[in-house]
Amino acid sequence: MICYSHRFWPALSSIILKQLKLNVMKTLKITTLILVITLFTGMMAKAQTTTAKDSSSNSTTMKTYLIERDIPNAGKLTPAQLKAISQKSCAVLQHMGPQIQWIQSYVTGDKIFCVYKAENEDLIREHAKEGGFPANVITEIATTISPATAKQ
Repeated sequence: MICYSHRFWPALSSIILKQLKLNVMKTLKITTLILVITLFTGMMAKAQTTTAKDSSSNSTTMKTYLIERDIPNAGKLTPAQLKAISQKSCAVLQHMGPQIQWIQSYVTGDKIFCVYKAENEDLIREHAKEGGFPANVITEIATTISPATAKQ
């Protein structure tokens, strides 16, 4: 059996207390991070619609649309070609104003699927016409779900 002198206990207890403080601080940081992530995920899951204000200060609800664009060999477009398409789209959107917004697009083999927010479907068609892109199918998105939906 090892017997420690009373001289070593203060030093040993000081080391134990320091380690305990470090563990508590780590736990608090992790708990805070989990809380922030949980709150952020919850807010994003509830963000189903966006409200935009027009120049007359009236509020208009923006609807979300999925646009299917048939573009042969879209998946083989170069980064420079995709950049040019994006620039053209952004120029048209800037000209059209805040009642239509491009959110994101997904490029596949022969199609590009785009997510837009707009006041109505006619604005989506106008954007496609002015930009010279097809808008073969326009579908209004009723709601969205994600892994966060399962936790609500």
